[in-house]
Amino acid sequence: MIVEIVILAMIAAFLGLRLYSVLGRRAEHEEEPVPTRFERSEGANLPRPAPSPATDQSREQMRDPARNQPRPAGEAARLSGFPPAVEKGLREISAADRRFDLMSFMEGARAAYGMVLEAFWRGDKEELRQLCEDDVYASFAAAIDAREEAGETLDNRLVRIEDTTIQSARLDGRIARIAVLFVADIAAVTRNREGAVVAGSLDDAIETRDVWTFSRDVTASGPDWLLEETDQG
Repeated sequence: MIVEIVILAMIAAFLGLRLYSVLGRRAEHEEEPVPTRFERSEGANLPRPAPSPATDQSREQMRDPARNQPRPAGEAARLSGFPPAVEKGLREISAADRRFDLMSFMEGARAAYGMVLEAFWRGDKEELRQLCEDDVYASFAAAIDAREEAGETLDNRLVRIEDTTIQSARLDGRIARIAVLFVADIAAVTRNREGAVVAGSLDDAIETRDVWTFSRDVTASGPDWLLEETDQG
């Protein structure tokens, strides 16, 4: 019994010494300052260059980064190859609006085409208000109201946009207008109050040809184009 007590005491003393040595080393390390990722061991006292005062031109560029910036590479080439009237209009718009980039405009027009159609199909007037000029919005809103009064809903699908072509471009004062022909496949279904199909089919997509005119005030601070007019191509 005494032997067992002595052995346990020796084990406890050994563990105590080990614990003390570990804690002692950890405490020593914790007392050392740890450099942060913002501190440098070398060159910490190197002088920093004094900021140069902002000129009127640099302030203007900060407010409008597109101002006085070079055109994207290939932009001049992208504006060529259109019919003369279209090319003339695009160049006038490009000269008046430093933000204008033809490729970005076409990508935005394709996106807007899908967004406007889907908002109209589901009856989302709030989104249409943000994407359309007043007259176009009023036409869409009236059609939505008539559809709701009749108890009908649209279950349409934009299957694909086959092609987009600029039909016309012009600068009227400070308003830029670009008309785009969209050739798309759309599956259209109209349902009644009970959800029964009364017209169309989701199995058969129909080719549609729409000419949409987008407009923008070239002096506006924002880059947004709005849908100003719709027509069939």
